[in-house]
Amino acid sequence: MTSGEPSLTSKEELNEELQALLLRAYETGIDVEGGFECRNGIEHPDWDVIVTEVEKNEQTE
Repeated sequence: MTSGEPSLTSKEELNEELQALLLRAYETGIDVEGGFECRNGIEHPDWDVIVTEVEKNEQTE
């Protein structure tokens, strides 16, 4: 996140940001499915993110 971006204050906002990021990547042809290591230096924790495509149900819009 850069200094010009608003900070996240809830899991809902985090989900919205992740959804927007994944959609932008998908629309530009990036294969977003798989594992991603997020290394953040000594001062912050590292994360392993796994993205899998899920099947839509009939009620999903």
